[in-house]
Amino acid sequence: MKVAAIVGSIRKDSYNLQLAKHVQNRYADQVEVEILDLSPLPMYNQDNELDAPQEVLDFKAKVKEADTVLWITPEYNSSIPGVLGNAIDWLSRVDQVMIGKPSIIMGTSMGALGSVKAQMHLRDILFAPGLDSPVLSANEVYVGAVHTKFDTEGNLTDESTIAFLDNVMANLQEWMKRYV
Repeated sequence: MKVAAIVGSIRKDSYNLQLAKHVQNRYADQVEVEILDLSPLPMYNQDNELDAPQEVLDFKAKVKEADTVLWITPEYNSSIPGVLGNAIDWLSRVDQVMIGKPSIIMGTSMGALGSVKAQMHLRDILFAPGLDSPVLSANEVYVGAVHTKFDTEGNLTDESTIAFLDNVMANLQEWMKRYV
């Protein structure tokens, strides 16, 4: 199963990126995870959506080729970050590569709630007509107090979080059998 991981933070030491790398490494024998870099994407502009830059075309092609999208988002002002909204804008226009593509959502924060508000907002966005992405339910991954769960090298060390992720990833693979 091919997974396109879209991380809503472009910060070099992002905890959400560390979570994506954990998923990529821990489940490498079960799923192929490619972490897509959002930093090269220009701001969406309807004036050039029909002649999109190559970075946008490459990004959309990788999402289209994937079996599922793993969204990993921080929470900015009780919502998704602008960089993630920009990527979604590109995905929802012209060829609309997300329509019918299954999604799963995860996120981290230093606070106790682990990006719960951003994830709820993202779930609503993914149901919009230009996206229409089925989302794996009842497997929400909210990693709160994230700064206590990764070591200084970026490795997830919290055993209960690891065990929970093992369960969620198994559920994702089972759910994906109806799509792949």
